[in-house]
Amino acid sequence: MDLKFIKRNLFTFVKIISTVLITSAIGLESWNIYAVITNSYLPSSLNPIFWIERFAMTSHFIESIIAAFYAPSRKKMPIKYATYTFFVGTIGLLELFDQQDDY
Repeated sequence: MDLKFIKRNLFTFVKIISTVLITSAIGLESWNIYAVITNSYLPSSLNPIFWIERFAMTSHFIESIIAAFYAPSRKKMPIKYATYTFFVGTIGLLELFDQQDDY
């Protein structure tokens, strides 16, 4: 096996897992907001999970802002690539900066 094959398969696996986890984090945060609005009870054992998902979503949001800023220089649409990077995380930034310049 060559390194490119392993890298491609690893990146694909991480993209799938990251997309599922970020989507789950959005659902968890929506559930938390709904519970606060309706004065429902959430188990306190979920607090560490909420902090982890907030950290992950904040990190992915910052990465998406960076991707949106640099996407035009790589001939990509900023909003589209920022959304992609939000869901896949650092892999999106690595792919953006890994592209060869066409200049």
